[in-house]
Amino acid sequence: MGFTTATTSHGTTNSPRLLMAYGVIFLLSWVYTLVTTSDGANWITENVLTFLFLGVMAWGYPRFRFSDLSFTMMFAFMMLHIFGAQHTYANAPLGYWIQDVLDLERNHYDRIVHFSFGLMMAYPMRDYFLNKMQWPLWVCWVLPVEITLSFSGAYEIIEFAVAEFFFPDVGVAYLGTQGDPWDAQKDMLLAFTGAITSMVLTAVIGRGRRQNHPATHPAS
Repeated sequence: MGFTTATTSHGTTNSPRLLMAYGVIFLLSWVYTLVTTSDGANWITENVLTFLFLGVMAWGYPRFRFSDLSFTMMFAFMMLHIFGAQHTYANAPLGYWIQDVLDLERNHYDRIVHFSFGLMMAYPMRDYFLNKMQWPLWVCWVLPVEITLSFSGAYEIIEFAVAEFFFPDVGVAYLGTQGDPWDAQKDMLLAFTGAITSMVLTAVIGRGRRQNHPATHPAS
């Protein structure tokens, strides 16, 4: 079996070497962002959830192994996040480059990451619900979108609380609103849209694969 997906893995990654490579690249990149960060307090604040995510993944790995595609999507999202935390989302160099190329009014790196949260994390949730929990198919399609919106809203509340009560000196930089009073709502909308996009693409691609190979790709 080649590169596994949620519908072909049955909850087991096919390539431990791929996962190891992702781990090494991520850890080296993470250390690099710490060493080169322009704001140590913000780096710590932004990476609290990174520590929690890695802890959950390490705890859950012996119990359930995501498909190769799910691991790839989670890796991509976490890479976007840690490089956003390097200089704050509002000052991410990639965002400034995009701003210059497209002649935009603001650094949109934060918006890219919020959209990517839905786009790249909804699929692994579906993978888990489908192969570990074995819930009804409609739940596996709908629940990732609902959880994405819920997590996005909860993150905005936590972000406000942390900036207001624990790190008031870096509050504005941490929030990264860049003067937009509707920044939190737009971030939530983008994450929600990303999750819907992920599920729609999964459905369309899955339908095409079933039509081309009906014996090897049952409905899911």
